[in-house]
Parts: sequence; C-alpha cells; structure tokens
Amino acid sequence: MDLGNIIAAVCVVGGTGLVFGLLLAFASHVFAVKVDERCEKIQGVLPGANCGSCGYAGCSAFADAVVKGEAPVNGCTVGKAPVAQKIAAIMGTEAGEVRDVVARVMCGGDCASAEYKYEYEGIDDCWAAARFAGGIKQCTSGCIGLGHCVSVCKFDAISVVDGVAVVDAEKCQACGMCVKSCPKNLIKLIPRDNRHWVLCSNPEIGKYVNHYCKKGCIGCKLCEKACHFDAIHVVNNHAIIDYDKCKNCGLCAKKCPRGVIHAEPRPGAAKPAPEPAASEPVSI
Repeated sequence: MDLGNIIAAVCVVGGTGLVFGLLLAFASHVFAVKVDERCEKIQGVLPGANCGSCGYAGCSAFADAVVKGEAPVNGCTVGKAPVAQKIAAIMGTEAGEVRDVVARVMCGGDCASAEYKYEYEGIDDCWAAARFAGGIKQCTSGCIGLGHCVSVCKFDAISVVDGVAVVDAEKCQACGMCVKSCPKNLIKLIPRDNRHWVLCSNPEIGKYVNHYCKKGCIGCKLCEKACHFDAIHVVNNHAIIDYDKCKNCGLCAKKCPRGVIHAEPRPGAAKPAPEPAASEPVSI
C-alpha cells in the first residue's frame, strides 16, 4: 500500500474531525442556555429530598421556579424556616412566616375497635383494596391499613400499627407524600405545635358509626359546647378542629365520650395510661 495514500487518508479524516469539532464548539457557544447562578446556590441549601411537596418535580425544578418568580421562597416544606431564610437571602427578599406542620392520620379505627367486612387476600395495597366495596372495614371512610402511605414516605416516618397508619412526628418532614397517597384522604398536615386532632373522618350519622367502630365520632357536639374559643365544630357528622383558633386547652378531648379527639402529651410529659375501650356502644 502506498504510504502517501495512507497519510492522505489520515489527514482527510483528521481534518474532517477537526472541522466538525470546531462547528460543534461554535454551536454550543451560540446556543448555550445561560444558567442563573442563583439556581445553583438555592439547590445547595435545599435538603435534596426531591419529594415534590413544593409542587415541582424536584429540588432543581423548585430552585428554577423560585428564580423565575414562579414559586415562593418558603415553598419547601421539608426545609422549613431555616431553608426559607437562606433562599430569601439569596433572592434578596423576605422569607415570610413559615408555620411548621406535621402529618396526622384522622382515623382511630384499629383492629380492636373497627368491624371488618371480609378477609382481604388481594394485592397488598390500599388503592387496590379500596376498589373492593370501599375497603376491608365496615367503615368505608376508615384507614385500610395496608401501608401505601408507608411505601411512599422517604423519611421512614409512618408505619401501620394495629391496622391503622401512625405518623412518627420526630421523623416527619411534612413533605405531603403520604397525604397524596391515601385513597381515603385521611392524612392531613396540621400545625406541629398543636397537640390535638380528631381520629375520625366518617360523614355518617352516629347511630350507624356505633355499629362498626368503637372509636368513631358520633357527632354529639359535646366538644363544641366545651370549647371556649369556637375552635371545633361538627361538620358532616364528625368533629373538625380549626387550628387558627385552637389554643391547645384540651377541653374538647376531655369531654369526648368516645376518645375520638387525640391529645398528644406535652414534650417531656409522661403519657397517660390508655383507658379501657368501652364494651358497649355509646347511645346517641
């Protein structure tokens, strides 16, 4: 083979590669998308959970939205006030009020309290079980207890105990993934400093609730009468707390004849011994 032809071929291939390389370098310079350095700074202070609780696909998308003015600087529920303040400093604005919240399960119908309709042997998933007559419990509004919320929590903050989902407040980062995952809409985000919530979301009247759940709200309104701050009302046959008005006095929990209003002990206080479940339904 002629050495001159080999050298010519090498030069042609090398020259072609060089030309295309220069063209690509020029194109990348001309069509480059400028990235606001604030995006990288904001991503640096975010927790990196990529949980989507802010309403965006992940931390990167949220940071980009903040820079564009499409998302508030305090929109990261996982990072809470410290992260909001850092983002506000980067953006040159004020963080505003960031109220710390925590997920709570609005159901107390555990295995000992709730009546079951059938023995479920299908897919181990709440959404699947909910398609069979509303779930395995007689209460069609109660926690199914198969742990779909557990599977979506990235912080290991929720578990199923005795047939009902329970949130570990110390681990909960209020990302809201469990809230979105519950087919019964039983999990709510409430102020972390509030120690009371209602363990029932059943909209049926009390005489029906009595038949299938010993811990269901019967809508007696004794909590309403006990509250001095107009912070609790029976709506759709079950009690609902207005956390903007609630003062944590605990009178509603003390007056509830069914123990439906849960009272979390104050930090450092000993938990009271559980009261024995009523053997007979409460009359209405």
